[in-house]
Amino acid sequence: MIIIPARIGSSRFPNKVLADIGGLPMVIRTAQAVASIDRVTIATDSQEVIDIAQHYGIDAIMTSSTHNSGTDRIFEAVQKLKLSDNEVIINVQGDEPFIEKEVVQAVFDLTQSNRNNPFIIMNSCYKLITNPEADDPNIVKLVTTEHDIALYFSRAKIPYPRDHHFNEYKGHIGIYGFTKKSLETFCTLAPAPLEDIEKLEQLRALYYGYKIAMVKVETQSFGIDTPVDLEKALYLYNFNK
Repeated sequence: MIIIPARIGSSRFPNKVLADIGGLPMVIRTAQAVASIDRVTIATDSQEVIDIAQHYGIDAIMTSSTHNSGTDRIFEAVQKLKLSDNEVIINVQGDEPFIEKEVVQAVFDLTQSNRNNPFIIMNSCYKLITNPEADDPNIVKLVTTEHDIALYFSRAKIPYPRDHHFNEYKGHIGIYGFTKKSLETFCTLAPAPLEDIEKLEQLRALYYGYKIAMVKVETQSFGIDTPVDLEKALYLYNFNK
């Protein structure tokens, strides 16, 4: 199942999940982009989002307005939906309206392959980014083992190229795959110091000794965090030309 957390409040971009993109609310366009992969449900704290989802024939479920993260929101949704422990759950953010279905499919397939591995608590993906792109703290970087198991995530530029130029940084894409059981395990862990320092909740898993499996993907998509991001996306995808 694909669950899209859609919080209506946003300090940088209020109501962004309902921003118009080519005549469709952002969260609806996101849901439609991945609907061919698996069943989709929107988890929200807004009756307006529920009503709009119903209008477009997309399942939606009401969740609390007090969640600190999208992961907590999808866990509440999973509990209400009474899914089985081995159900594959993919968390796709509601502000990813241009995400390619191949990217989400890659995370879905990776999660399926790891569903019986008790040491892998989540699955995700990355793309290669350039040296200048890696300077941006809003792009999360990661380093991995030779088998693409995450070693660390940071807003800083990692690895640091001490002796030579380096141009194959790994940029994290915030799509996560769990089973219901691994999602429950993650959500019962206390927030970790590293998570608080970097403001990256995936560091909670690494702090407590769990593994995060990664897969390399090709994507041009990016999350919409601000009105400026939206204008950039509309231009790039020919919605305002």
